Amino acid sequence: MATTATPAATTATAVQLPLGQADLADCIEWQSVECLNENGNHTFVNALKQGYREDNGLHLESDADEQLLLFIPFNQVVKLHSLIIRGPPEEGPRTLKLFANRPNMGFSNVTDYPANDTVVASLENLEGKPIPLKYVKFQNVRSLTVFVEDNQGGGEITQLQKLAIIGST
Repeated sequence: MATTATPAATTATAVQLPLGQADLADCIEWQSVECLNENGNHTFVNALKQGYREDNGLHLESDADEQLLLFIPFNQVVKLHSLIIRGPPEEGPRTLKLFANRPNMGFSNVTDYPANDTVVASLENLEGKPIPLKYVKFQNVRSLTVFVEDNQGGGEITQLQKLAIIGST
């Protein structure tokens, strides 16, 4: 069952994180992050790393079609609470399927496993409104695989300016 985010009157500039939750960028095992179907000039670093993802001129971009498959391992066990994404209204991601602790996934087997959560991003989410996750399904997470299935406009290129993973250690 897909979770659809609801509109809100807040903007993306200053998101108040829930008590006890933090941006988990420091928990990412950077040398092991992988992204399938990324454009070589617009890689995952632009969307995931602090400093890069705040620069509106940088983004992660798909290459051959609109789909992206990100594997994000953590250097410790974490609990995931929500995602904060940013992207353009047409090329921004729409459907994201999230898999906990599923390394070595590829486009050929991404449909073989049920997603721990499927979220449909709204335009408000593309401006930074947090997307809550099914917290009980992301309790002992060593890695997160994010499958971007499609984008808002249905085009061949998906762009993701920011992907922040919010949770706790």
